[in-house]
Amino acid sequence: MTIDRALAIERAVAINAVLRASKVCQKVFQNLATNDTVIKKDRSSVTVADFSAQAVVNRILYESFPNDPIVGEEESGSLQGDSGKELRNKVLSLVNTVLDIPLNDNELLETIDRGNFPGGSSGRMWTLDPIDGTMGFIRGEQFCVGLALIIDGDVHLGVLGCPNFPVDLKAPEEETQICFADISSQSAASFCESVVAKHSSHGDAVKVALLLGITKPPLRMDSMCKYCAVARGDADIYLRLPVRIDYEENIWDHAAGCILIKEAGGVVSDINNKPLDFSLGRALKTNKGVVVAHSKIHGQVIDAVQQVILKK
Repeated sequence: MTIDRALAIERAVAINAVLRASKVCQKVFQNLATNDTVIKKDRSSVTVADFSAQAVVNRILYESFPNDPIVGEEESGSLQGDSGKELRNKVLSLVNTVLDIPLNDNELLETIDRGNFPGGSSGRMWTLDPIDGTMGFIRGEQFCVGLALIIDGDVHLGVLGCPNFPVDLKAPEEETQICFADISSQSAASFCESVVAKHSSHGDAVKVALLLGITKPPLRMDSMCKYCAVARGDADIYLRLPVRIDYEENIWDHAAGCILIKEAGGVVSDINNKPLDFSLGRALKTNKGVVVAHSKIHGQVIDAVQQVILKK
């Protein structure tokens, strides 16, 4: 969680929304078979939990901030009509277990589709990933509910709900401080990256690590939990290197994590050392890849990334 001190009400509402959505996700994993999925046009898996979590967060935001638009990942098409009735009923039942006022079928669809805002550079908007790391969720590993408030193109508040993320990756039973660990040199660093190779070039990451003299194996996990890992010192670098020249990152995959890193004292940029620009719609249209690093070594990481990319 991150805070703009002037946004106390927004912070409280966002925490409430993410907590309730996280409970829905846990209910789904515990009680529903993982084959309750549909296939989106981009061929990624979408579970009942994605729709349920988006409905929960969107509804809670609407009740407190009815004029705030939302950029959400999901839309209700797969839940509509007779073909979507079975899935719709499951989603509606789950959503109504955590909302104070239950929804009906039409309200459910309308609530999910409040996430259809195209984004932009002016005013307030929220961006939501109801389940970031769907494949991690299906495997029972890392996923998160990611919510951020963007004002005039800048992220002002972020909340990440990570139900499966241990307080300490090395010692889950012990507490740990959530802050950057100090680092003596770039070669002593560790890095994390996506489990799924289509999201980030694992081969290029290996080359970057070699240039930096890093010998530790990468920490691979799904979702914005990687931002959490870097923010508290489980890793020093997060690389998301482009897998193709026309690939565009979605704003909901990075907004909440980006401000988490910044407030922890780290640096977030694209591979060209440009800040991530959340003002251009639903995607980071002018950014290529993402490089997150401890402030002491971010420059060296960018140099290494540039060497690898330029050689391709």
